[in-house]
Amino acid sequence: MEIDQQKIPQATAKRLPLYYRFLESLQASGKHRVSSSELSDAVKVDSATIRRDFSYFGALGKKGYGYNVNYLLSFFRKTLDQDEVTKVILVGVGNLGTAFLNYNFTKSNNTRIEMAFDVSPDKVGDEIGSVPIFHLDELKEKISSAGDVEVAILTVPANAAQPIADQLVEVGIKAILNFTPARLSVPENVRIHHIDLSVELQSLVYFLKHYPM
Repeated sequence: MEIDQQKIPQATAKRLPLYYRFLESLQASGKHRVSSSELSDAVKVDSATIRRDFSYFGALGKKGYGYNVNYLLSFFRKTLDQDEVTKVILVGVGNLGTAFLNYNFTKSNNTRIEMAFDVSPDKVGDEIGSVPIFHLDELKEKISSAGDVEVAILTVPANAAQPIADQLVEVGIKAILNFTPARLSVPENVRIHHIDLSVELQSLVYFLKHYPM
């Protein structure tokens, strides 16, 4: 079945990795089928939303039976390109950057930080989590030699974020996961996701105080 990815709502697309992770755990536990209500309890998304999300991809389940875990996992593995390794670079080897390098998506078989960049003499030339750290001045050379790197994680001070984002765009990076407070300006053909941890924490505290469970 051919699926027009442009017609999949972005909110649905963001939930697919969540479904995929839970399905992996179900398969590992030996479970062969799952209902939308069981999925709902596990991933904290209401069952109607799950059924609607899945409906964009055709008939993935059967009424009264639920969903075949192995089939769903295989389907979403292909949909999410889980059989292809996505190479990532990281810019900014501070505390957060170091944590990323040590973690390096150990629970994912298809995402890997290949190299990191910084300007500190104390860090350049070292390795963290087996990931080599290069000077930012080497960005163009290293990206060119790697050949197929299009994703970057940005964990630098806010005042350096935009100039470095400009460099990333120049060397062909097409997607940036931005962990700085800066709201970056990039061309339309470059996708950027902003994750401001302080804003997320403030939001959590606000909901805690004003929207009691």
